[in-house]
Amino acid sequence: MRSVLQRMARSRHAPLHTLAPHAARLAYEQRAGVLELSAAPLHRVEDFSIPARDGHALPARLYATRADSQQPALLFLHGGGFTIGSIATHDVLCRELCRLSGCAVLSLDYRLAPEHRFPQAVDDAWDALAWLAAHGAARGVDPARLAVGGDSAGGTLAAVCAILARDSGLPLALQLLFYPGCAGAPDLPSRQHYREGLLLDETLIDWFFSHYIEPGARGDWRFAPLQAPDLDGVAPAWIGLAECDPLVDEGIAYGDRLRASGVPVQLEIYRGVVHEFIKMGRAIPEARQAHRDAALALAQALGVEHP
Repeated sequence: MRSVLQRMARSRHAPLHTLAPHAARLAYEQRAGVLELSAAPLHRVEDFSIPARDGHALPARLYATRADSQQPALLFLHGGGFTIGSIATHDVLCRELCRLSGCAVLSLDYRLAPEHRFPQAVDDAWDALAWLAAHGAARGVDPARLAVGGDSAGGTLAAVCAILARDSGLPLALQLLFYPGCAGAPDLPSRQHYREGLLLDETLIDWFFSHYIEPGARGDWRFAPLQAPDLDGVAPAWIGLAECDPLVDEGIAYGDRLRASGVPVQLEIYRGVVHEFIKMGRAIPEARQAHRDAALALAQALGVEHP
């Protein structure tokens, strides 16, 4: 991991927080595949759009290992601080989760800040999950076997969607959370301990949040799921965390809150790695292990015989 970070530093790319959002998105997309595995071939990869509540067409990509219908599915929400990231930047990860689990994966391009500030990403994510439950059968998805997941900011959105699903009576088999952001304030020890020198630092976190949400709204549970008043009855959780990550303590705290509410939780901490490690499968063995662990949890939750 240290070697990877040293190579990144030697590349002398402009830090994302020094760029305008549109330039940061382009830079992130250009760098996204450098440490990724090769894109796994799948039986079916289909692009289409999902209507949001305001009529906006949300781009989506469905990955499936088979052509037959009624596959269980994961709605995957990409990371990027609500400001960057896309279907393209998380294509390899979604392919791996699909290939390893035997489940379909639906990746969503929700709208990004600062053009679309909080709670737009939440609304888009929930609209996509509700659409998948109502109309997924037409795309070969079993609406009775659904999960939601994401990494980083996408993990935040997935955790929020799990709460909204509970409130709406939409049954979910699993919430799959890679190092989710769960707290609205930087008051947990890891936010200070890992605040600089790693891939995700306090400066970049502040840059993301300044584009996405007003400071006075950061206690809203749709941004900080740790602030949710009640977690009873939400979907079981698989949580995968990076040890050397400013967000690791809030991921642990969220797992603790879920357990205290009677929610089954499997929590894994991958040692010696940093935020974003799951997109470094070519360089970091822990990334490939996390892919396998998450896929196994997904297959078991959705009743798929693991390949």
